[in-house]
Amino acid sequence: MAVTEPAPAVPPAARTQTRPADRGGEHEGILRRQSQRESAARTYARSLPIVPVRARGVTIEGADGRRYLDCLSGAGTLALGHNHPVVLEAIRKVLDSGAPLHVLDLATPLKDAFTSELFATLPGELADDARIQFCGPAGTDAVEAALTLVRTATGRNGLLAFTGAYHGMTAGALEASGGATTGRVTRLPYPQQYRCPFGVGGERGAQLAARWTETLLDDPKSGVTTPAGMIVEAVQGEGGVIPAPDAWMRSMRRITADRSVPLVVDEVQTGVGRTGAFWAVEHSGIVPDVMVLSKAIGGSLPLAVIVYRSALDVWEPGTHAGTFRGNQLAMAAGTATLRYVRENELAERAGALGARILAQLRDLANGHPCIGDVRGRGLMIGIELVDPEAGSPDDLVPPPAPALALAVQQECLARGLIVELGGRHSAVVRLLPPLTLTDEQTTAVLDRFADALAMAERAHTLHPPVSRRGTAPRNTIGPSH
Repeated sequence: MAVTEPAPAVPPAARTQTRPADRGGEHEGILRRQSQRESAARTYARSLPIVPVRARGVTIEGADGRRYLDCLSGAGTLALGHNHPVVLEAIRKVLDSGAPLHVLDLATPLKDAFTSELFATLPGELADDARIQFCGPAGTDAVEAALTLVRTATGRNGLLAFTGAYHGMTAGALEASGGATTGRVTRLPYPQQYRCPFGVGGERGAQLAARWTETLLDDPKSGVTTPAGMIVEAVQGEGGVIPAPDAWMRSMRRITADRSVPLVVDEVQTGVGRTGAFWAVEHSGIVPDVMVLSKAIGGSLPLAVIVYRSALDVWEPGTHAGTFRGNQLAMAAGTATLRYVRENELAERAGALGARILAQLRDLANGHPCIGDVRGRGLMIGIELVDPEAGSPDDLVPPPAPALALAVQQECLARGLIVELGGRHSAVVRLLPPLTLTDEQTTAVLDRFADALAMAERAHTLHPPVSRRGTAPRNTIGPSH
């Protein structure tokens, strides 16, 4: 269903004159009370000072009357965008039926329908021999469940994870994420083209990363004993939108299978069509032992599960439990979302549209030396911003430019475009639009981003941007936020 294209947001300089007094007062009052009452740990509210009151598809309307194109989509949660009709109908049907909304982990028709639809989308080899564990409603709890599962099944304790990883905010998930400083986790190099850990990039860089993993496991003096499992993202999201090479993913599957190490793939953000396949593992053709699923599977409502091979199902009742494992509204919304994405081939649409967006962004990069790299898969896209004149002559690529990225995000917001930042230094502008994005909306997103980039770049350079083949002006970039 097409969404009416919203009008551009009013730039900051014009806001005082054009905002209706009553709505502006409500908007500012809510933001003021939030800053007074909510914890210092709040995140999105700091860089996106808006008060959403209505939303449909890719469009959000704030309490101040402004409208925005939402390319954050609940950090990838909203596969169909805001308030899609099939999701709303599924929720209304449950509410009108008198069905219980809270059922712990009891069996219900809604749960049965959700499980059946989910299994219909999984890689066949896994679906034919799978078990499902309903977890607490956040993806991080599903990660905790996956780690508990493989440790229980193997009787081992260690874990293999990757630099740049992000798996959630609970203790075990943080331990496996890239920012951890202590723990039982062995960190492995995650291959990437632009900032290759071995300085070579491409297929050779991925081969070296796989070789290092294999050597570490087989070297009796490496200090690494056979672990309980390996956890990996097929596309690192928070790490900077870095797709894993398909051949490398197949190597990780071979290395773990040969050593009886369960392979856990975190599909929390990459699932339900986001990368151009229903599940990101389908690009490489691998079948993991455990898949961690959340975000889009709940159709905008909280839901998280792990799906795993039945041979691992050896834990005792209550080994991983939680009060809110039976979110009936989320299961109904999730069933409707999974079915709609599958029946309308939105994964294929995301792949084709994402390829077109990447091509247009790479064309844009030719005239902007501050764009170091454009990458992604499907509708999971990242633009890494750099300072082309900073760093040392020995650097293979310029250093990241987090202050410029923040300025671009703010200029995007002023133009009615919501984007997120990510990457190791918060210098990657991330686009996660809904899979229902229309061609017209795509053009609007790219136009607004290009305009915001040009404005932010002018504010951070002494001279207008020049061709990538010329001598780039030096950016005056401050510290990371």
